[in-house]
Amino acid sequence: MKIIYKDKDIIAIAKPAGMVVHHDARHMSGTVVDWLLENYPEIEGVGEDIIRSGIVHRLDRDTSGVLLIARNQKSFEHLKKLFQARGVHKKYSALVVGAVKKDSGIIDAPIARSTKHFEKRVVGGKQGRSREAITHYKVVERFVLSSSKDSFTLLLVEPKTGRTHQIRSHLAHLGHPVVCDSLYGGKRFLCPAGLGRQFLHASSIEFINTKGTKIHVEAPLPKDLAGTLKQLRNGV
Repeated sequence: MKIIYKDKDIIAIAKPAGMVVHHDARHMSGTVVDWLLENYPEIEGVGEDIIRSGIVHRLDRDTSGVLLIARNQKSFEHLKKLFQARGVHKKYSALVVGAVKKDSGIIDAPIARSTKHFEKRVVGGKQGRSREAITHYKVVERFVLSSSKDSFTLLLVEPKTGRTHQIRSHLAHLGHPVVCDSLYGGKRFLCPAGLGRQFLHASSIEFINTKGTKIHVEAPLPKDLAGTLKQLRNGV
């Protein structure tokens, strides 16, 4: 675990892929919260649920990148209100299957829990169960492999709402699922050689702290994702 920002109220870590944020029915150890309580015991009980001590937002297990943690209750309440008011600005790097035609776009499509797959979120859903979800995206780079003619697009993604699996669900709805995403890839599931997890990385986060100061935190692209881009640029 790498600390990328810290003050008396907030810690920002670069969460590694493969690690869940807090305990659930299938993960009772080795979580981000376990690590936090071992290294910052004052965080215990901060928030609304001791299981989620200090946690104000989450990242999927296989998503890497910036994760904010509140070190005290005042900071937790402040960040919670910011998230609710859409005052926290997050950016993600996502490599998706196929050639995205538009250089930029907005996906404005409510999502709901799938009735067929408990873990999955889908666009639409039964009336009254869908929740507003808005995602902005911008093309950063396009790749076409000469050997297989497979194509990929690197996107800068900005979720304007914070729904579970929002980016993965929205990009799949667009017809360009995140690479190596077994849950949302469907018939377009594709994984560049050597990559063992979905290419989704929380690259930066920006917000105003309790003192009114703008805080901007970035997490560099992990080696596995950076290595994948290098291979694609070399046509591998």
